[in-house]
Amino acid sequence: MEIDYYFTSLSPFTYLGHQRFLQIAKKANAKVHFKPVKLGEVFAESGATPLPQRPKSRLDYRLIELGRWAKKRGLPINKQPSFFPTSPVLADKCVIALQASGVEAGAVIGQILAACWEHEKDIAAESTLKEILNAHNIDADALLASAQSPAIEDIYTNNTHDAIKAGVLGAPAYVYGGEQFWGQDRLELLEETLG
Repeated sequence: MEIDYYFTSLSPFTYLGHQRFLQIAKKANAKVHFKPVKLGEVFAESGATPLPQRPKSRLDYRLIELGRWAKKRGLPINKQPSFFPTSPVLADKCVIALQASGVEAGAVIGQILAACWEHEKDIAAESTLKEILNAHNIDADALLASAQSPAIEDIYTNNTHDAIKAGVLGAPAYVYGGEQFWGQDRLELLEETLG
């Protein structure tokens, strides 16, 4: 069993679902393909409205949902972190570079997501990423250099194209057997399907 996991490192709903998703995939003995995407391009194709363009009622409800799901998942969350919005590009590319080097990326992704949504850190800053990578005994300088290479940019672009081709609506999205489960609130449905 293989699951394509489309996300961006800045998504709060990816943060809320990440650990639960990893548990579900492990229980099902499913292989996960971590596929960070350029979310703006995915939104442009899916018809989703970027956050700054949403009406106040939707923005307010988003904050309510973040609180509800954080409570349900047993996770701390700062619903309006200091470093949001910020660019997820370097963090996303670090994830891709980790995979390209054969390193299991799940735990690192979890730390990157928590850096923004729990620890008030800027995931666009190299210093934040170095701290996370060093904590996992990864050569941060080498990985950051790799993350900024044309080869990693090509994978990032291809991930985005794959997401659009698969009809991905936003982040996170889990695609199993050609079927999309969009949003961390669909994880229980994914679990049932895998079972």
